[in-house]
Amino acid sequence: MGLRPEEWAALLLSLKVSVVATLLSLPVALAVAWVLARREFWGKSFLSALVHLPLVLPPVVTGYLLLLTFGRNGAVGGFLEQFGIVLAFRWTGAALAAAIMGFPLMVRAIRLAIEAVDPRLEQAASTLGAGRWAGFILVTLPLIAPGILAGAVLGFAKAMGEFGATITFVANIPGQTQTLPSAIYAFLQVPGGEGSALRLVGLSLVVALGAVLVSEWLARRVAERIGRG
Repeated sequence: MGLRPEEWAALLLSLKVSVVATLLSLPVALAVAWVLARREFWGKSFLSALVHLPLVLPPVVTGYLLLLTFGRNGAVGGFLEQFGIVLAFRWTGAALAAAIMGFPLMVRAIRLAIEAVDPRLEQAASTLGAGRWAGFILVTLPLIAPGILAGAVLGFAKAMGEFGATITFVANIPGQTQTLPSAIYAFLQVPGGEGSALRLVGLSLVVALGAVLVSEWLARRVAERIGRG
């Protein structure tokens, strides 16, 4: 049996939210991971704890804090509204919530990849005339590419499955903010909705498994290219 229009809407919205969340948070995660892996400074432990806070906080708490901050009456939300940017109860807010929830997983995967690269490789590049950023881009970045891919997939998968923070911040509005987890929850609350919920559960499994398989394939290709280089 094919998907109903509301089921397609939930799937497409989840994919859009997850892709946007991943693309937005990946550059920031790379920068933060590099700082945590390569720099020593006062407050480093606090920064690391702050980055990982969404993993230990109840997602509903994270969603409520987002609502207080980015809602129409929030300090940031009120400022952004002056420019026509509204995040609360919008799909863009769902992307923000998903990005924040997946951010710690991205940082951890990329940080581990950076720490596995010998810093002396960058130092050797600098002795050959490469600047700090050139050394990072030409030497470290290709070596940590599998870690970046792993972080991106983890962030994407987390975004696809995010529920608590999203439903608290943007509610569960069909066609606007109703992602796959929210749709599954909604279908389970009404009589006769088990069939739709089961179909969406199957879709979630297929998308998650597909993302992991693509990540593994890309990681192997990158590793092979590095080996040939």
